[in-house]
Amino acid sequence: MPDDTAALIDLANATGLFPPSGLELLRQMLTDSLGRNSDTEPFWITDDDNGLVGVAYCEPERMTDRTWNLQLIAIHPNRQGQGRGAKLLGYIEQALMMRGGRMLLVETSGLPDFERTRRFYVKCGYEEEACIRDFYATGDDKVVFRKVLNAD
Repeated sequence: MPDDTAALIDLANATGLFPPSGLELLRQMLTDSLGRNSDTEPFWITDDDNGLVGVAYCEPERMTDRTWNLQLIAIHPNRQGQGRGAKLLGYIEQALMMRGGRMLLVETSGLPDFERTRRFYVKCGYEEEACIRDFYATGDDKVVFRKVLNAD
């Protein structure tokens, strides 16, 4: 719901992985998506355990055949390491397969602060597909992971 925007921004901020510009972009994504101001079919999932614990957001990749892009997945730091992220990601994969999704892409930073994030995707069965050097900024590569959901 649009009223959940502040809590979702707070969760993303608590991870310490989003710069202010990233949080502002997330706020705009939430406003557009939750306000139905988007021409895509976004897919939001939250993990609520007496308060917001995790969130994931993905949307179809434009001009592709059933490819989706995971734009955000975050678990509150005091709940990380409990398997919640893997469970949330697994749920997304199953839901997308039920929708006929063929592939899920995930992108993240190549900075050392994101090493744990990259290991998480590999552990969840994703393969590193590409690295675009200096994508986010000089010295900050974009690392793209992929997982085939339906091979048909």
